[in-house]
Amino acid sequence: ESKMATVIVRDSQVEDVDSIQQIYAFHVLNGTGTFEEIPPDVQEMRSRRDGVLNRSFPFLVAERDGDILGYAYADYFNTRSGWRFSMTDSVYVRHDVTKQGVGRLLMHELLARCKAIGAKNIIAAIGDSQNTGSINLHKSLGFECQGVLPNVGFKFGRWLDCLYYVKVLEQAENIKCSGTTLS
Repeated sequence: ESKMATVIVRDSQVEDVDSIQQIYAFHVLNGTGTFEEIPPDVQEMRSRRDGVLNRSFPFLVAERDGDILGYAYADYFNTRSGWRFSMTDSVYVRHDVTKQGVGRLLMHELLARCKAIGAKNIIAAIGDSQNTGSINLHKSLGFECQGVLPNVGFKFGRWLDCLYYVKVLEQAENIKCSGTTLS
């Protein structure tokens, strides 16, 4: 039996925000996947989660034996109305359980939820062209690199690229612009 067999992906609850904040804080302080440099506190993370949920978008956690192993959420790629069918994903896994399939489980559920509410595209803005974990995860899920913004971030004394990986969930001509959550 694999370790992943006991991992549950579920909707996040307010009680999960402490763990979510700790996971993200580690990545802020130690990684280049986010260009944020000061970890947001629990109250700020709660506010960000509330914003996602208030837009009726998914904010998920992966849990094993009561421990939060990672989280993922989707939000508008851009809040201007013409962008409403294009979403962006964020996925963060606890640093001590990477490369165990947690991110993949979270993303599979997140993509299904986004498609169900009528999203056409999911756009991953991946910080740092050396961020192989996120790049490989997204590529394995069918995302394709559609652009690189060179040297747009600066963190840990070096310039960082931002990569745009896109997954088309549904071809545009098949989308009816009424009857979906996003319309």
